[in-house]
Formats: sequence, C-alpha cells, structure tokens
Amino acid sequence: MALLIPGRFNGPDNSGNGGYVAGLLAATLDPGPVTVSLRRPPPLDTPMEVATADGRSVAQDADGAIVEARLAAAEEELPRVLAVDLSAARAAAERFPGHLAHPFPRCFVCGSARDRGDGLRLFSGPLDDGRSACVWHVEPDVAGQAEFVWAALDCPGAWTAHDKMPMVLGSITGLVSALPEPDEDCVVLGELLGTERRKVWTATTAYGSDGRELGRAHATWITI
Repeated sequence: MALLIPGRFNGPDNSGNGGYVAGLLAATLDPGPVTVSLRRPPPLDTPMEVATADGRSVAQDADGAIVEARLAAAEEELPRVLAVDLSAARAAAERFPGHLAHPFPRCFVCGSARDRGDGLRLFSGPLDDGRSACVWHVEPDVAGQAEFVWAALDCPGAWTAHDKMPMVLGSITGLVSALPEPDEDCVVLGELLGTERRKVWTATTAYGSDGRELGRAHATWITI
C-alpha cells in the first residue's frame, strides 16, 4: 500500500504534520498504543510505500525509511494530563504564545494563519500550574477519524515548552480511545515532562465535551 499526505495537512510548510502522519501509519497496525518515529520530514503530496510485518510498519521511499510505527510495549506508560473545564481552556487559549510569534504559522494543527474549517486551530496557552490547554472545535470533516485525534495530541505538547521553539516531532507514542462528534468542543491538555540538550519530552491528553477521554500521548521533540 501507499501513504500520501495531502498538502493541507502540513506541519512545517513543506512536510506533513507529525501527529497526523503518525495517526495514519498507526492505523496500519492492530489497535492499542503505537509508537511512531519520524526519521525524515514526511513529504507532502508524494506517495510513500508502506511495508507492514511483525507489528511494525515503515513508510519509505527509494532512500529508505521516512516514518516507522510499531506496537508499543505493554509496559510503556502513557501519562494522563488531568482535565480542566471548557472555560479554563478557553482562557488559556487567549494566552497562546503563537499569537505573538509562531515558527510554523501555517501548521494544520496549531497554525495561527489557518482559517476555521481549514486548520484545527489548537491554540494551546499556559494554565496557572505550568500545564497548557486549548479548545478543539471539531469541524464535521475531521470528526470520527482517529488520525485527527493523533494530530490534536501533537502540537499542544510542543507549546508547553514554547521557549524551546522551534522544534519538530521526533517520536510519539499514542492511544486513541474514543472519537469526537461533529461540532463538539473538546479540550486538549499538555504537560512538559523534561528537557535535555535538544530533546523535549511532553504529554498530552484530549477530552470530549462530556469529559470522556479521547486519547493520550507521550512525545519526544527535537529543537532546531
């Protein structure tokens, strides 16, 4: 099979959004936690061949692996970031650092230059305790699809360490447990877990309007 990332779903201008790409590749494996590693920037509008065997999928081109996914080990823990209510998430979003300076303003997930209905517009801002939060208004064309939950679990993690920007996704381990409904207002939380040299570790959790967990992820970011 082939994997193609439409140009709409970019992160940096010329490559796919890491969370969205991770979600598509994760879907080629059995249900459960999946770890996805980005070896090179995923190209846009260019088919990548996908090979799947023994709990592992690789999207590749003639130069080798671009993105790799594997079933996560049972002992890999995915921390949950505790929820806040919708009003607190809306207030945090008003403090989104990307409103002042954004390294990737056209990013499908968090880009401040994307119109409603085009990007997800997840503007994750700080809470009083160091976590971050934002509201995800789920447009009908992205509802009910797990890859968009993966996308929502991506950028809000990076913005917990906005002083380290710009950074790109190195790897993400995620689990989607439920899907959002059209026009649902969801809350996505982020938490900074640590940093070391160029690496940043974050956790994210997404919740539906009724408080049900949609998914959670642990990510490693690389500053550039």
